[in-house]
Amino acid sequence: LCLQVPELEKATVRIRQPERVREVIRSLREQGVAKLQVISDFDMTLSRFGCNGRRCPTSHNILDTSRVISEDGKKKLKDLLHYYYPIEIDPNRTLEEKCPLMVEWWTKAHELLVQQKIHKSDIAQIVRESEAMLRDGFKEFFDQLHNNNVPLFIFSAGVGDILEEIIRQANVFYSNVNVVSNYMDFNDDGVLTHFKGPLIHTYNKNNTVLQGTGYFQQLSTRTSIILLGDSMGDLTMADGVPSVENILKIGFLNDKVEERRGKYLDSYDIVLESDETLDVVNGILRYILTE
Repeated sequence: LCLQVPELEKATVRIRQPERVREVIRSLREQGVAKLQVISDFDMTLSRFGCNGRRCPTSHNILDTSRVISEDGKKKLKDLLHYYYPIEIDPNRTLEEKCPLMVEWWTKAHELLVQQKIHKSDIAQIVRESEAMLRDGFKEFFDQLHNNNVPLFIFSAGVGDILEEIIRQANVFYSNVNVVSNYMDFNDDGVLTHFKGPLIHTYNKNNTVLQGTGYFQQLSTRTSIILLGDSMGDLTMADGVPSVENILKIGFLNDKVEERRGKYLDSYDIVLESDETLDVVNGILRYILTE
């Protein structure tokens, strides 16, 4: 398979079951472009984790550290991060333990943001001034999917308004892109009053928050899936798809690589360690989409 997808030879690639991966990629190609859809997380999956040794911001970080947040607000948001983020990535805690704590974190953070009276008109500028970066190769990724009419479903626990603006400013917000995320609600004066439900956090990216969207039902013939994520919570993103024939799960292992490698290799078909590009994904898409 490396002959057809040379990117799989990259030093960042780890695969526990190469035979199985080969089979799935072959099946995805055989099933053809009409059956394919891509389901992806956004923060630290389509966007970069770091650049030149510095962490890149998530869509929440972009807002939390922007000029529209007071110093007091910034401090409180940072305190929440320092308290809850270690819980989010703690390999020794169960999902049952983590879920209510994630709801608590997101709810408190959203309440703090609402207190800041953020204006809708500020969002484009906030994103422009931020250090947000999509992964290297993002243009080819979005272009390949758009040119072949492959639906891209972005399922994010971040802030929908911010991540949409990042994609828009990168000039890749095409008609085949659909986003489910935490969206802000503004009053008639364009001031943030609350976040629309349902609340999406790291560990409830599944059917429970998709009920009523009907998105996957419209795509019931799209039974071949490439899933892209960077956390254990992203593994359930395809749960709403009515019938899955082939699914290839690609995981970006960005942080605490040694400690989390085993778990990622158990859960994802292909694990990309500290890889800030979409090279492997693009290589696989090129192979699947080329007649």
